[in-house]
Amino acid sequence: MSGVIKSSLARKYAMALSGLFLVVFLLQHFTINLTSVFSEDVFNEISHFMGNNPLVQFVLQPILIFGVIFHFFMGFVLELKNRSARAQNYAQNKGSANSSWMSRNMIWSGAVILSFLVLHFIDFWFPEMNYKYIESLPSDPNRYFEEMVHKFVNPIRVVAYVVSFGFLMLHLLHGFSSSFQSVGLNNKYTRGLKSFTIAFSIVIPVGFIFIAIFHHLNA
Repeated sequence: MSGVIKSSLARKYAMALSGLFLVVFLLQHFTINLTSVFSEDVFNEISHFMGNNPLVQFVLQPILIFGVIFHFFMGFVLELKNRSARAQNYAQNKGSANSSWMSRNMIWSGAVILSFLVLHFIDFWFPEMNYKYIESLPSDPNRYFEEMVHKFVNPIRVVAYVVSFGFLMLHLLHGFSSSFQSVGLNNKYTRGLKSFTIAFSIVIPVGFIFIAIFHHLNA
């Protein structure tokens, strides 16, 4: 029994750490994208650096991809492992009344986000890999802004982005604060940490939505 408990805690701990890692990436990604609203040149400069820096491309990028796959894989594993226990607890303790909709549907918000990431890879990562490594075209440091804006001309794609970031908000509202609890950060700063995670979970997705709509309207 203790082994099962330790295994479950280890999975939750790994899930939390991978989630916190992805939150750091999300903030970095948002910061870069936000520059596109204020300066085409700055966005191109940062994007060119990120797209051609060997450390970013061959070390950080593979780690990020692994982190995404690991986080979602662990999420599905935890959902499958806990489903029967959760059903029993809900029946005995009326868990649906004592837990939020977000906590009970993390698997579905995660699935929507995963679908969005597939779209995002098709929109940006695959063309970038094709440009650099298949077609081997000359490096153009000024192409990034136009390529990004072109994606947001299509209103259907913009709606897909808006919906996806709405689900990301729901996912973060529960998952971000829960990650700190899973790694044992329950102390006198818990209330402030909770407020921070709520603010982050709302501001960052809304910021991404703003960027998509801004470029659609100004394309």
